[in-house]
Amino acid sequence: MEIALKRALVTGGSGAIGAAICRRLAADGLHVIVHANSNLTSAQNLCAELQTAGGSAQAVQFDVTDGPATQAALEALLEDGAIQVLVNNAGIHDDAVFPGMQRHQWNSVIDVSLNGFFNVTQPLSMPMIRSRWGRIINISSIAGITGNRGQTNYAAAKGALHAASKSLALELATRSITVNAVAPGIISSDMTKDVFDSAAIASLVPMKRAGKPEEVAALVGFLASEAAAYITGQVISVNGGMV
Repeated sequence: MEIALKRALVTGGSGAIGAAICRRLAADGLHVIVHANSNLTSAQNLCAELQTAGGSAQAVQFDVTDGPATQAALEALLEDGAIQVLVNNAGIHDDAVFPGMQRHQWNSVIDVSLNGFFNVTQPLSMPMIRSRWGRIINISSIAGITGNRGQTNYAAAKGALHAASKSLALELATRSITVNAVAPGIISSDMTKDVFDSAAIASLVPMKRAGKPEEVAALVGFLASEAAAYITGQVISVNGGMV
């Protein structure tokens, strides 16, 4: 008899960190649902890559800031059973010093990281509770721990995500569901390559290098596993010693 694979949803799954997480979870034997907002083709290409490597994957598209659309998409996914692993990785930044920050910059960043967390996680929580096993992993940022100039909106969103993770962990602990946040520092990606040059990285990071997406994914893979069953309510940073 074929054993059903645990199912994992990774929002923002086709970006650098998201894709590395998808690859890790697929390699660990999970069926990976790769989420995209606008770039469905990238998610589909990643799924094809995972399947070629022997993994199981599918792509899904919805806007995490659109509550009804997210609800509808998740209900369709739940027809095949509970999603046991959720990685809330979708996020954006729109940087500006606070006195010059526009209202739309504040709202959009909060909307994706924080309201998106609610829109995705809340509909999946009860099916996860009924299955009495789950892993919720929220991808945050070192900015949510230390703050960062020009990122008051981003730091606010990620700091709130830390508090939400700790509170939800308390609610779900008796159901064998863990909730943790992973807070990367400077990670090599298209988003950071034009922001931090080698001199800046050497100044900011004690290890004198940017992290790799795979190093973030390794932690996520562990937190999604049976081995991490007693770790919950934590904010774990992957930052080369920055804090």
